[in-house]
Amino acid sequence: MPIKIPRSLPAYDALTKENVFVMTESRARSQDIRPIKIAIANLMPTMLDTETQLLRLLGNSPLQVDITLLRMGSHQSRNAPPGHLERFYVSSKKAMREKFDGLIITGAPVETLDFEQVDYWQELSGVLEYSKKNVYSTMHICWGAQAGLYRHYGVPKIMLPHKLFGVFAHNIAQPHTPLFRGFDDIFLAPQSRYTESSRTVINAVSSLAVQSSTPCGSPFIITARNGREIYVTGHLEYDVNTLHNEYQRDSEKKLPINIPSNYYPNNDPTQPPVVRWRAHAHLFFLNWLNLVYQESPYNIAEIE
Repeated sequence: MPIKIPRSLPAYDALTKENVFVMTESRARSQDIRPIKIAIANLMPTMLDTETQLLRLLGNSPLQVDITLLRMGSHQSRNAPPGHLERFYVSSKKAMREKFDGLIITGAPVETLDFEQVDYWQELSGVLEYSKKNVYSTMHICWGAQAGLYRHYGVPKIMLPHKLFGVFAHNIAQPHTPLFRGFDDIFLAPQSRYTESSRTVINAVSSLAVQSSTPCGSPFIITARNGREIYVTGHLEYDVNTLHNEYQRDSEKKLPINIPSNYYPNNDPTQPPVVRWRAHAHLFFLNWLNLVYQESPYNIAEIE
């Protein structure tokens, strides 16, 4: 079944052209089922692209998914068209009056700052604390994963010698975990970050389990509370050209940036890149939605 989003949201037309199932609110009201309620705290600089990327993955299931887009009221975003946030997003304060089956907290372009230096850190900390008792399962992505691990478990982030940038093979520590149902033993996923959460500290926290790692041992997917907390340090949601656009942007700014690894044919940035992670991205999000659907109480008020 489709995701439920406003007809006027820019992602609606893009997803419809891709034959992704989307539904307007009037159509959803006629269905006698309870939709899964998913909130998305979209902190990415490519805000509209991220909306489409995540909604594409959430729309690939037999479930009706009711989407709430959430913004940080303490931050003035420069990455959305005028009026977009006011029209399609709700403040975290308003969102936290409700309960949700799932919450996604995206990455953000602030990873070189200390967490406390981020202007919306106090507000985001409130959302993270709220999620522990009012959301059945929260998926944290990239910087959002680092923020969640730091806020909940005190896991620090550390600078890498150079940016982890490209498409990398990842292993699976526990293949029978529901999140990895149907996965190959090795799967590919994009990474784009200058920092990582300390694996030494993660290993010392009994509540945390590293489910997947990069070849160099960097944690990729970490879980806690039987899958109710999921930390994804990379970007399974990325489109084919997302890494390319990042590479072009940094190159034009004369920033130190390497060609993204394992991305362009023959490592040649003049050739169009090839997607090799799309199937596992869809499968991962489908497995997450199924986990939420199976485990979240029918009466959403009973989430604890």
